[in-house]
Amino acid sequence: MSEESGTRSETYAELAAVGPYGIHPGHALITMVEPHPGHEYAYNRWYEDDHYYAGAMAMPWMYAGRRWVATRDLQLLRYPEKSAIAQPVTAGCYLSTYWITDGRYDDHMKWTVAINKRLNRDARVYQDRTHVFTAFQDHEATVYRDGAAGPRDFHALDHPYAGLVVEVIHAESAEQRRELLAWLRARHLPKRVAGSPAAMVTVFRPTPLPGDRMTYVKQVEGVDTRLTLLWFLQADPRECWEGYFADLGAPVQEAGLGRVELVAPFVPTVPGTDKYVDRLR
Repeated sequence: MSEESGTRSETYAELAAVGPYGIHPGHALITMVEPHPGHEYAYNRWYEDDHYYAGAMAMPWMYAGRRWVATRDLQLLRYPEKSAIAQPVTAGCYLSTYWITDGRYDDHMKWTVAINKRLNRDARVYQDRTHVFTAFQDHEATVYRDGAAGPRDFHALDHPYAGLVVEVIHAESAEQRRELLAWLRARHLPKRVAGSPAAMVTVFRPTPLPGDRMTYVKQVEGVDTRLTLLWFLQADPRECWEGYFADLGAPVQEAGLGRVELVAPFVPTVPGTDKYVDRLR
């Protein structure tokens, strides 16, 4: 019946028997979106009630996800004021983060392009929103505060972290980015997370979006020069901002390895609710 109904179920057994199927988050989708004014509630309900599942978690190899939100007070903590990522820097009040199985990027991309075309045809894509920063990214490093004593990076989107800080760093060249990555991994991040509210920092580099992507998502910039850092916090970012995160750009600049283009704090959404939607503006 399944073959006759068009689901090709027999193919699933073949696909499951081959290829990588580890748990390492080899890739991520990081997408920061701004609903248009007046569409905040409708956008939140569409994303939570449909798109988070049909357009993300139901896909093969996308095995963990979490949504985050920046209320107006969190938006006002962002810097630098003139950001190459967000114009204005407060744009992008919702953030979604997803882990993709290592080695399954190409397989996942084939599915995600096809399913989003189908969702568009079926009028299941909410149009009154702007993609501020949307990119698939390859995992480069994870730095832990507590060594092996805490959750691993593959737990990060399921563990009940109280906050997240997104940091995007721009290097002047691909070579400088390699130096920046080595410095972050070996020197800067281990020192920065020690004794801090950040249990871990994951480091990713952006990859180009496919040519047949949806037209409302712009091509990724800085593929050869940017790094994206996700700081997973065990405290609300408002409670520890001044002591730990208000000056992330200074050490990078002093090291001469690039410049910080965005530092943005978020707290987790509460799935199935409209909590925080009335605090976005």
